[in-house]
Amino acid sequence: MEKTLKKVDILIVEDEAPIARLMEIHLQRAGFSIALCGDGHQACQLLEQNHYRLLLLDRMIPGLRGLDLLRWLRKQKSLKKMPVIMVTALAQTEERIRGLNEGADDYLPKPFEPDELLARVKALLRRSNHQHLKVNQSIIDVDNDAQEACVQGERLHLRPLEFKLLQRLMKKMGKVRSRQYLLDHVWGINSFVEERTVDVTIKRLRKTLDKYGLGDCIVTVRGSGYRFDNKIKP
Repeated sequence: MEKTLKKVDILIVEDEAPIARLMEIHLQRAGFSIALCGDGHQACQLLEQNHYRLLLLDRMIPGLRGLDLLRWLRKQKSLKKMPVIMVTALAQTEERIRGLNEGADDYLPKPFEPDELLARVKALLRRSNHQHLKVNQSIIDVDNDAQEACVQGERLHLRPLEFKLLQRLMKKMGKVRSRQYLLDHVWGINSFVEERTVDVTIKRLRKTLDKYGLGDCIVTVRGSGYRFDNKIKP
């Protein structure tokens, strides 16, 4: 059975409960969904089993230490691009440089103001999304030769028609494609299938993309058809 990834905005890995709770409260008030963890080994399991947009990582945690977890993260194909903010009381310049060299995207020293935490989180998410779009021109990478589509380096498990449908919609992103157009260019003009078949295949494709928080990329245009929206919601 295919694994379904739970979508959560931010994973907080912090063993000091009051600090973890403080971060959780303020980030939730800002509209983010949060998961908490206080152990490095458990964090690895959560990162493998769920989909997060950003990681807030304490340097001094039990189990697998913060820097070791960061090194592990950057070696994982599906996780290596995840934005990471290190949060620690070790605020000396050399410690910040070490964390950044190991792969952290930003550094937040303790104690911190909640407003600064929110500002750094929002800035990093904006920067990460912008860079990903700029490099790939899409949040989904499509390999036409291999007939594969990937999100953050992880291959999507798509049926051939689902891949062809995604490929066709992404060819002209933002352009509305009618059901008849999609039938002609995906199924073929000599294939006698009903327009309802397009809706069913779109539904399956969205279900796969939704595991990565991308189901809304395929937009239904009432009375007209479907289009691929390349914008990432904040």
